[in-house]
Amino acid sequence: MKIAFKINGKSITKEVRPSLLLIDLIRDVLKLKGTKPGCLEGECGACTVIIDGYAINSCLYLAINVNGKEITTIEGLSGTKSPLHKTQEKMIEHGGVQCGFCTSGMIMTTKAFSDKCIAEGITPTRDEVKKSLEGNLCRCTGYVKIIDAAEAVYEN
Repeated sequence: MKIAFKINGKSITKEVRPSLLLIDLIRDVLKLKGTKPGCLEGECGACTVIIDGYAINSCLYLAINVNGKEITTIEGLSGTKSPLHKTQEKMIEHGGVQCGFCTSGMIMTTKAFSDKCIAEGITPTRDEVKKSLEGNLCRCTGYVKIIDAAEAVYEN
């Protein structure tokens, strides 16, 4: 089946089998390795990407479903003005990165949530920030530094 989509701002057309998972398209076909395969059951969030503004577990999402959509992976966050996105900078500043396995998923989830909050003109509470990260698991940090980093995204 032929699909056409944008990933990190680049238009792509690919022939894919209907059963191909998005994570496999991203990592194996497109060779973007920042999206991590964790549990492959939608429980850990390591594979999170943003599709049309929503944080999605790419291990549960069929590649054919991205037809006509726009995907952002961790590789697509940095811009020409800065080598790192603000969310990435805050994660580093607050020590929210240890082994790094969960980091891309945490960052992508935080970015999708912060974009939504900014669009709605709200600053989330710490509890709302925590709730937004519920689908992401980390085995190293104990979450406090990750939550601090995610909360700092809203500071000026």
